[in-house]
Amino acid sequence: MPHNLATTKGKTAFAYYGDEPWHKLGQRLDAPATAAEAITAAGLDYEVQLTPVATCDGLTVEGKRAVVRYDTQDVLGIVSDRYIPVQNRQAFGFLDAVVADGGLRYHTAGALGKGERIWLLAKLPGHIRVKGSEDTVDRYLLLSNSHDGSTALRVYFTPIRVVCQNTLNMAERRSRGQGVSILHKGNLEAKIKEAQKVLGLAHRYFDDAAVKIDRLASVYPTQAQLTAYFKALYPDEEGKDNTRAEGIRAELHRLFEEGVGHDMPQIRGTVWTAFNAITEFVDHRKARGADDHDRASRRLASVWFGQGARLKERAWDLALEMAGVN
Repeated sequence: MPHNLATTKGKTAFAYYGDEPWHKLGQRLDAPATAAEAITAAGLDYEVQLTPVATCDGLTVEGKRAVVRYDTQDVLGIVSDRYIPVQNRQAFGFLDAVVADGGLRYHTAGALGKGERIWLLAKLPGHIRVKGSEDTVDRYLLLSNSHDGSTALRVYFTPIRVVCQNTLNMAERRSRGQGVSILHKGNLEAKIKEAQKVLGLAHRYFDDAAVKIDRLASVYPTQAQLTAYFKALYPDEEGKDNTRAEGIRAELHRLFEEGVGHDMPQIRGTVWTAFNAITEFVDHRKARGADDHDRASRRLASVWFGQGARLKERAWDLALEMAGVN
């Protein structure tokens, strides 16, 4: 997976609406954008094309094509000859078609690497209010597409906790179909039309999530349960120095007590705050990199698409188990 945010004409391929993101990258929009505005502001108004693949000796590689970014001539990936590219305007326009009444507005758009992975974060109306408290969770759709053959066009259901802006990644192992995927093969137009059921799926997902979150915010783990929960996510390794894992678990215990918004009486000391200790740690920990731009890019890629996202999915599964949610 590419880790760096892409650049187009010397600018970071990233645009946002609202408060400045923690990574301080990209172009700020004065208002929530339409798909066309988001594409232009984020520098994603480029197309890709398929070209034959040949060896250094000029021999054609049968069954393979190179995906080339048209404006820069960068090769973004090697794919099979059955691969059908989905252009950025097609991908972003898909969400426009999903919500024809204009109720969807785009808050973040960007690209990773040389432009081989793009995304669009769009906010749905309404929110989840946890146990009637001031702890609210906004409802987003995250559209992601790749131009290197690594992933399908995908729309994820993405809750974001308002008080700390943590991405919650509440997908479950037992029902991974939480979202819509469109493979880059076959009749894409027909697939996209079928996938416009995404809005109904999203509403059902968030209604179900609200019930589960309230359950998590109603269960108070024992110290032993809390210790086991954090250790399952950051375990010791036999025969190795586990100082780092021990330090992370100590920080998670601190965040359980002192994390952002964890002092609200309705949720304090619950499984919900244990889960959010994980999300806060993952979203705000430092990433390695050559400079601030590199570190911010790697962190964002991990939080949404990489190791951080997978860790939070496992944390959600284990939190449901701890709260007795089937």
